[in-house]
Amino acid sequence: MDKKTISDVDVRGKRVLVRVDLNVPLNDARQVTDDTRIRAALPTIEYLKQHGARVILASHLGRPKGKFVDSMRLDPVAERLAALLGQPVRKLNDVVGPEVEAAVKAMKPGEVVLLENLRFYKQEEENDPQFAKQLASLADLYVNDAFGTAHRAHASTEGVAHHLPAVAGFLMAKEIDFLSKALQSPERPFVAILGGAKVSDKIGVIRNLLPKVDKLLIG
Repeated sequence: MDKKTISDVDVRGKRVLVRVDLNVPLNDARQVTDDTRIRAALPTIEYLKQHGARVILASHLGRPKGKFVDSMRLDPVAERLAALLGQPVRKLNDVVGPEVEAAVKAMKPGEVVLLENLRFYKQEEENDPQFAKQLASLADLYVNDAFGTAHRAHASTEGVAHHLPAVAGFLMAKEIDFLSKALQSPERPFVAILGGAKVSDKIGVIRNLLPKVDKLLIG
């Protein structure tokens, strides 16, 4: 992979904003029922911690449509992440603003905080430049490790990269490497399977894949 990853930059002492995909299922008791996505983010988080970074995690959960929805707060996710990391993860009650800025400023190397659900702000999905600038102001470096949302031009995936040095996390790098190898020198027969709820979001991917694959299955 030609793009830089976190292992290519010095993160010691820096405030690092990491876009992760912690959009996990919760039951009626607001407990995480599948922590696969949380576990997938661990290598990047652990690396940053061990190298003395101040880790600021940002994610969405569900589709709150720009409103604060109590059932979509990220507290259960922070609890599960803390258990997996074996250290406290401070869950903040907002994404931007004075309280968030103060909490980030007080962080020590190796500490981890989780911002509130990004999609509580409509400006996130609108890729609002001012909102992206506010997010970026929290950090010295931006890491995108949310491969599942990388195709969306949102404030936390595209906008912040205009204001901060940006690198890929380990999960992002792994997925890109896998796709690159699969597309450049695939084993035949080459069958691609596309899943997900919104096929319309994947039209560009489908058009790109058709000349390269032997069969394309959409589920």
